[in-house]
Amino acid sequence: MTFMDKEQYKKQLGIFAKISFFEGISFVVLLFIAMPLKYSLDTPLAVKYVGWAHGALFVAYAFQLLYVSLTFKWKFTKVVLYGICSLLPFAPFWVEKQLKKEIETV
Repeated sequence: MTFMDKEQYKKQLGIFAKISFFEGISFVVLLFIAMPLKYSLDTPLAVKYVGWAHGALFVAYAFQLLYVSLTFKWKFTKVVLYGICSLLPFAPFWVEKQLKKEIETV
């Protein structure tokens, strides 16, 4: 990898790490704050707005995962693992940590 490739790789991983972090936050807020508010206090707007934000971040996560994996030729198993992590609460935080480690080693 050339210097320019390394800088581009670090930049894209940094973007992916930020998206992963915020996607994780939105997922946790949706599951543990908005959903209980909806069902215990009958406030469906919490789920509406947090759900919208989470959906947008989920799509951004999926697109960034696809972009990074195709551009930098990631292994299929890594892509599948990171994809599954987007579906599990708290797992996007693990992905963010892995991406930051990878940025440091490049």
